[in-house]
Amino acid sequence: MDEDTRYEAVRSRDARFDGEFFFAVETTGIYCRPSCPAVTPKRRNVRFFPTAAAAQSSGFRACRRCRPDAVPGSAAWNVRADVVGRAVRLIGDGIVDREGVAGLASRLGYSARQVQRQLTAELGAGPVALARAQRAHTARVLLQTTDLPITEIAFAAGFASVRQFNDTIRAVYASTPSELRAAAPRGGHASRRTATPSAGIPLRLAHRGPYQAGAVFDLLAREAVPGVEEVSGPPGSRTYRRTLRLPHGSAIVAVGERPGGAGREGGEAHPGGWLDARLHLTDLRDLTTAVQRLRRLFDLDADPYAVDERLGADARLGPLVAARPGLRSPGAADAEELAVRVLVGPATAERLVRRYGKALDAPCGSLTHLFPEPAVLAEAEPHGPLGTLTAALADGALRLDPGADRDEARDALRALPGLDPGTVAAIRTRALGDPDVAPPGVDTPDSWRPWRSYAWQHLRAAGELEQ
Repeated sequence: MDEDTRYEAVRSRDARFDGEFFFAVETTGIYCRPSCPAVTPKRRNVRFFPTAAAAQSSGFRACRRCRPDAVPGSAAWNVRADVVGRAVRLIGDGIVDREGVAGLASRLGYSARQVQRQLTAELGAGPVALARAQRAHTARVLLQTTDLPITEIAFAAGFASVRQFNDTIRAVYASTPSELRAAAPRGGHASRRTATPSAGIPLRLAHRGPYQAGAVFDLLAREAVPGVEEVSGPPGSRTYRRTLRLPHGSAIVAVGERPGGAGREGGEAHPGGWLDARLHLTDLRDLTTAVQRLRRLFDLDADPYAVDERLGADARLGPLVAARPGLRSPGAADAEELAVRVLVGPATAERLVRRYGKALDAPCGSLTHLFPEPAVLAEAEPHGPLGTLTAALADGALRLDPGADRDEARDALRALPGLDPGTVAAIRTRALGDPDVAPPGVDTPDSWRPWRSYAWQHLRAAGELEQ
C-alpha cells in the first residue's frame, strides 16, 4: 500500500487494516489504528508507521480512544520466513526480555548489528524498541485488569526497574501508571479489574475480520489430551482450557468460543472481534509469552481478507470459502509438544502424560499435568521414531521455536527416521505456523499459494480430506 491508499483506509475507518499499519498526527502527537473513530486528520498532518514501536520511537503517544496497542498483530510477520519475520516472532515470544538482543541475534544466526539494521530498515524500530512497546502494552493490560501493586506490574511486564517502567508509561501513554489505572473504562470486560493472579487475568484476544471459532474448537476438542487439555460446554459457547509450560513457570489458560468468535453477528459480517481468555500464571513475567502462544494456537493474527480473496477465486475452493469465511489454520501453544503429539497420536500422548508428565502443584479440575519435555521423553523412551524426534528436539538439532528457519526445520524433520510426509506436513503447518504447506497427496495449483495450509483446512472442514 502506498501512503495515499493508507490515508483512504484511515478516512474510511477500515478495521481490516488495524495492526497492518499505524498513523500518527503531527499536530496532536498521537498515533492511532486505522479504524480510530476520532475526526479524520488532514492528510498533510499524517505520518504512517509499520509498527507501534516505530511511532513511539518518533515521539508519538498512544491514542486513549482507539488503543492502538490492542490490535491484532500484522499477518505479514507470521507469513514471512526471512530474518525479519523470524525476529518479530521471537520478540513477540519475549526473547529480548529473557536473553537480550545478543540472544535474539544468536538464535537467528546473525550479528546483533545486522539484526538491528534489518529491523530498523523495515519496521522503523530495532529489537529493543519493539520489545519496549510490547512491555508497555503488557503493563497497560495489568494496570487496567488487575489490582496488583504497581511495583509488581513493572517487573512482571519485563522492565528492569520501576524508573524505566514509569518513564516508558509516561512516554507511550502520556500518563503515570496510577493515572492509567484510574482511566480504565468501566463496564464490560474492563470492569473485572479486581482480578488477581489467583483469580486469573482476563484478556480479550483480538482478531481481524471474520473468525470461524466453531471449526477451531472442534479441532481442539478432537485432539484434547486428558490431563493437559479439556473442552467443555455446548457448541457455540465452549471453553478450551489447558496447561502451559512457560519460561518462568507454568500456567492454566482458558479461552472462550464467544463473544467475537463467530464471523457474523445478527446476520451481518463482523469486521473483527475477540476471544475472551483468562490466564492463571505462576509467574506474571510469562504473561506476554503466554498471550503470544495462544494467539499462534488460535491463528489470531491471520489476514482472512487476503486468504479468502486468493482461495475464493479458485473453482474448487470458492464454494468452501463462501461457506466458511475466515476459516483459520490453527497453530500450537507448545510447538515441541505438538510435534510429539502429531507423531504418536492421542492415545499414546495420553499415556506419555500419565507416565512422564509433571504434575501441577495445584491441579485444576481435570487439568493435572504439564506435557513431558522432550529431554524427559528422550531419556525415558529412547527407541523408535519418538526417541529420535525427542532427542533431536532436546539437543537442538531440530528447532521449532517461533524464530526457527522453516526450511531448515523441514529438512531436519525429513531426515528423521519414521516420520512420513503427512507427519512432516502437519508439524510444519501447526508447530511452525507455516501458512503454505500443501495437503499431502493433493494436487495443489500455484494459485493456492501462499495459503495452501488454509486450503488444507477448507478441504478438511468440507470432509474432502481425513480429519
